[in-house]
Amino acid sequence: MHINNNKKERRISPSVLAAISALTILIGGFFLSYNYIKSKKIIAYDYIANVFYTNNLNAYIEEDGIEREESAVEEGPVTNEYIGYLNIPKINLTKGFLDKRSEGNDVEKNILVVKGSTYPDVEKGNFILAGHSGTGWKAFFNDLYKLEKNDEAYITYKNKKYIYKIVNIYTQPKTGTIAIYRDYDKTTLTLVTCTNNDSKTQTIYIAELQDVIEQ
Repeated sequence: MHINNNKKERRISPSVLAAISALTILIGGFFLSYNYIKSKKIIAYDYIANVFYTNNLNAYIEEDGIEREESAVEEGPVTNEYIGYLNIPKINLTKGFLDKRSEGNDVEKNILVVKGSTYPDVEKGNFILAGHSGTGWKAFFNDLYKLEKNDEAYITYKNKKYIYKIVNIYTQPKTGTIAIYRDYDKTTLTLVTCTNNDSKTQTIYIAELQDVIEQ
């Protein structure tokens, strides 16, 4: 008995090959376009955020009164070195800050010590820090949205460690000012940044001093 093992070769018609190629190109083009548009949206978001912070971060108001909270006149030489550090363990953030008078105290270069705020060693004062969120190397506050009430933040300043606990988190429209809701009988730390995935609002984190430890 003779068994024929020869199999007929199956060929794909040119029309089917053309259809597969066209579909592949279409799918590839879709993903390229999607990634391009997504990247442009991120760039646009960062641009809007940067414009706001560049122009308005040194302006703020206190909700409970008419008068601005002004710090004492700063004295002594201005240094361009960090004078203290912010540390937030939950989001693995450690970042230095400069003297308010320093040229490097700029949100485009560092976290910003907002003018008009007081340093941590001022009793019942309000130490205000602001920073970028979004993308890029200067988005130091990008992970602040992960914080919740009762999370801790630490400030190291003049050989002392100031321990704060977050007591309030709220958002506001970007209007050129920042309304700060805080207890005037408490020494506080305020953190300000753009709201995560929202270029039209800003988020404010209020933390109250719990303890001071000598370093």
